[in-house]
Amino acid sequence: MEQAGEGVTTTSEERLMDRLSDYSIGNRFSKINQNLGPIDILFAEIKYNFLLVRKFWGVKEGVMIGLFVAGFFLGTWDFGIGEISGGGDYNRWGILGGEDSGFLHMKDLALILSLLSVICWAGFVVMLWNSYPIMRENMVYLLIGMGFIQFGNIKSHADNPSFPWESGIGGWIWVLVSNLVMLFLSIFVVRRAVVETRDIHVQRKHSHPDPRVIERAWKDHSLVAWSLGIAIWIIVLNISFWSSAHSVAPSPGDLDFSYPLSFLYMFSGILATFLLLWIVWFPEFMLGSTEARIQSSRAREVSGEVFEAKKAEQGRCPVCNQNTTAVQEATGEISIPCESDDCSGKGVTGSECEKCGDRLPSRVVCANCGSNTPVGSHFGRVEAW
Repeated sequence: MEQAGEGVTTTSEERLMDRLSDYSIGNRFSKINQNLGPIDILFAEIKYNFLLVRKFWGVKEGVMIGLFVAGFFLGTWDFGIGEISGGGDYNRWGILGGEDSGFLHMKDLALILSLLSVICWAGFVVMLWNSYPIMRENMVYLLIGMGFIQFGNIKSHADNPSFPWESGIGGWIWVLVSNLVMLFLSIFVVRRAVVETRDIHVQRKHSHPDPRVIERAWKDHSLVAWSLGIAIWIIVLNISFWSSAHSVAPSPGDLDFSYPLSFLYMFSGILATFLLLWIVWFPEFMLGSTEARIQSSRAREVSGEVFEAKKAEQGRCPVCNQNTTAVQEATGEISIPCESDDCSGKGVTGSECEKCGDRLPSRVVCANCGSNTPVGSHFGRVEAW
């Protein structure tokens, strides 16, 4: 990411951001065991994302948060009304239909609050659509997945109001299928599109003969915390939709309305919508105007947008111009074979060998002329003739 986000401009020097690669990483878990080091890196990335939200979310995001919070409060408010806690009239249902409409035969105050809630939610979705144009298609997929999870919970409770208790496989099937649809849309469609667009972006915009610069670019564009956020969002979303359906599922005569369930629905729903806003915002912030849209590689091929991925490049000695053992991978990292006896492993220069664990050097000895030169000088040379 560039400072202040690529495609996000600001005139305030205070809003310039540190890169993720510059962000300090703690050692709370790695002190316990070196193998737990990735957890420290993950927590550092999560804290870094909180820093970005605190620095770069402004009035626009504040208005959207206000809209969906108001939508939840207005839609769940029942004190002094009793429409929800009373169970309503089960002889009427639906939005339209005149005398058969359940929505139009609610108590006046409940109807007014419901309409205001719908207006708030419509405003939130419209602002989300207009604010993050390159994520529009993926936002639609996420909203469709939300609809499936809501339908799955409603259907499971329609068959068994006490779901998941006293439910067999048939009671779980709707929730399981709806979550499979959500997983497909969020992981295999949205996440894949964002990750592949990120990969293309780094290869296009951050190509550099120095492998350290490329490695830093990959770190700055990490999506590990964002991917974890999608998983947490789906879990919280299930809690919210389950608690909403479970609180009103019994028939009016059997309904023992639970206000704690209503509060759970409202709290988890607000958290889930906050995560949705962040999930849509972050790729837009990272890529911004540098990309026209976020698509998977396959979708780009179908639309006629061809991107030739960078191929692995064999290193050449800067002295005699003969091939050396160094190879610059498509990702930009430079790998060399291990120099230890009886070891056929390789790895990135400066790191540990993938087989024996020995430290790999940052210089290469040419087998042709015997020169000992930095590995970075074996790439990026252009012939003058």
